[in-house]
Amino acid sequence: MTRGPSSYYFPVLMKIWLFVLCFTLSAQAADWPRWRGVMGDGAWNPEGIPADFASQQPKELWQVEIGSGYGGVTVSGGRVYVLDRPKEPADIERILCYAEASGKLLWSYTWPAVYGRMQYASGPRSSVNLDEGRAYVLGAAGMALCLDSMSGKVVWQVDTVKEHAAKIPTWGFAASPVLDGGRVLLHVGAQPDGSVLALDKTTGRLLWRGGADPAGYCTPEIINHEGIRQIIAWGPENIQSLNPETGETLWTYPYKITYGVSIAQPLYQDGILLVSGYWHGTKALRLTAQPTLLWENEKDMCGLMSSPLYKEGMVYLLDKNKGLQAFELATGKIRWSDDNRLTPKDRNPQMSLVWLRESQGLAALLNASGELVYVRLQPEGFEELARHQMIGKTWAHPAFVGNKIYARSDTALVAWRLWGED
Repeated sequence: MTRGPSSYYFPVLMKIWLFVLCFTLSAQAADWPRWRGVMGDGAWNPEGIPADFASQQPKELWQVEIGSGYGGVTVSGGRVYVLDRPKEPADIERILCYAEASGKLLWSYTWPAVYGRMQYASGPRSSVNLDEGRAYVLGAAGMALCLDSMSGKVVWQVDTVKEHAAKIPTWGFAASPVLDGGRVLLHVGAQPDGSVLALDKTTGRLLWRGGADPAGYCTPEIINHEGIRQIIAWGPENIQSLNPETGETLWTYPYKITYGVSIAQPLYQDGILLVSGYWHGTKALRLTAQPTLLWENEKDMCGLMSSPLYKEGMVYLLDKNKGLQAFELATGKIRWSDDNRLTPKDRNPQMSLVWLRESQGLAALLNASGELVYVRLQPEGFEELARHQMIGKTWAHPAFVGNKIYARSDTALVAWRLWGED
């Protein structure tokens, strides 16, 4: 039998496609391009973790002085990005870009940012989102920017307060930009009906505005429930679902928050949406055309800033009183708590949790004291494996890239190699 041209070339094309796919996934694995990683879900899972990783002593690669702020660190294409607010000159914010290997400052860009009566007015709260050679930024006072990530040249700049009537919340804008196709999504509570703004990511032009809630502090996320893509925007008065294409409200569920502190990332798994707040606890919603309350716990399960992790029916969440907890997503049954051993007990406790090796229940967390803690999380309990001092006190989310961590405090940005060699 004679083979036609298509049958001859198909295996070759498949090999090329698989090579490109593997190369793309490998490149993604070497980056931390947005808040909470490649997919925004706290998954690190690097290749080549040695069996004795917990016993290896980290090596500091470089440290540089930066201004203050709570915004997380992001990394892409061999460069490290962070937002800050220097002491001098006053009333500005900056984006800083450093060489990943050396810590050399490659470029910076500043813009005006008057904080006024903003509480905890240390500096920017959000993380830079990096995509296709561009850096997307939202400052604490509402300035949105798109810059060339290699040169720092401004592509577009939009003052959401002046141009779209965004209303600055008590603690400033904290939600990181989210990219969806040709849109950049900003949770800014624009007036009226602009809880989320969708801007054209190439021009900054307004595409749509949706949602009637004021601005909270939670980064929007896109979920796919029963084949329907939807934006989950958690604000100070409602949990909202918006159509990503149009901004149309699909459903709302009331959850009025004291002081408006809707912060921690909601978690969606198995048709259940879980949100947790400091004052009024945790609610689990069964998603239908109009979501219904599956269960709630107002006293014993109160998150704040730390976003939870999920594995095989279990949720791992930092409670304001008892520390890290494990509970069943389907029922809300609490299995254990760590009694504030992994991060210090505080009025505003914080840790940044990621999966180090999800299949084995291995997690890494950067606690509020700047300690990197390796821990094994299981339904029956937790096992602390090691802890290493990385930086000073911090609430900011670090970047995990390969065998390295990049973390920031109010005074420094630091890079550590955690195991192996470069």
